[in-house]
Amino acid sequence: MNALLDVSLPVFGLIFCGYLSAKLRILGPQNSEALNSFVYYFALPALLFIFVARAPVERIFYLPFLAAWGGGLAITFVLMLLVARVVYGDGLGVMTLRGMNSIFANTGYMGIPLVMTAYGEAAALPAIMATVTMSVIFVPLIIILLELEKQEDTDPAAILRGVAEAVIKNPIVIPVVLGVAVSMTGVSLAAPVGNFADLLGNAAGPCALFAMGMFSAGQSLRSGIAETSVMTATKLIVHPLVTWLLVTRVFEMDQLWAVVTVIVAGLPTGATCFVLAQRYGVFVARTSSVTFASTLLSVITVSALLAIVKTAIPAT
Repeated sequence: MNALLDVSLPVFGLIFCGYLSAKLRILGPQNSEALNSFVYYFALPALLFIFVARAPVERIFYLPFLAAWGGGLAITFVLMLLVARVVYGDGLGVMTLRGMNSIFANTGYMGIPLVMTAYGEAAALPAIMATVTMSVIFVPLIIILLELEKQEDTDPAAILRGVAEAVIKNPIVIPVVLGVAVSMTGVSLAAPVGNFADLLGNAAGPCALFAMGMFSAGQSLRSGIAETSVMTATKLIVHPLVTWLLVTRVFEMDQLWAVVTVIVAGLPTGATCFVLAQRYGVFVARTSSVTFASTLLSVITVSALLAIVKTAIPAT
């Protein structure tokens, strides 16, 4: 519990600082958008690049992990898309963000320090690779789906060209591709490059959470509580359950990797969801609510998950 509080309380602190700045009118609504743009165009690309570039290439392609982690993401995402379409009648953009909120875990700022505290330094690599996998595969997929809804042309070929052009130029996709190239070549980054990316990338999480707090100050916490509850429950309960079934019943993998895979699946929604929601102007209020609610409730659910996983899949 102490380990979880150590990583969750600073998250709440940053959200609260943003909330307070808006309530006291130190900063206005336009500052939230400006801060979010800084994250989207500068800090987050640097963070994604450095995470991917430093990842061991052999672990990027560790197939049992990719199958279990990716399978958990895909199954839960599709389930939420079905709920979004059948129950809520959402369009593609809202469906996509609803699905992303239900699976995109805060692996970078909560997962890595949490599993290192619980299982030692060796546990950091699986958590890092969970972050890398979402960056390399899932974030570009989300961007493709969001760009698809923006296309006004009815010609399929024109739509594909428009989406491809938007994805190629996207400031989040480009650094991921560059990071994979660096990892595959095995070239070490020059110290100034690495230090610059670290310095810029480390601002992504704090700024995104601060911007989220500013945005939340103008929203009703009671609005959309039923929708928020469904996504929060899916993120904290359904996603780790699906991942646990894949890890224990379908795929064979290193025990420590299995443990960490399940734990990071149970983490709350990451702030990247809010960054994309605000950037595309889709489902922003609900995304902010899910991030806050899932982070708050994760103190209970992740603590329970740590105890359950320790018994069910003892790490060696």
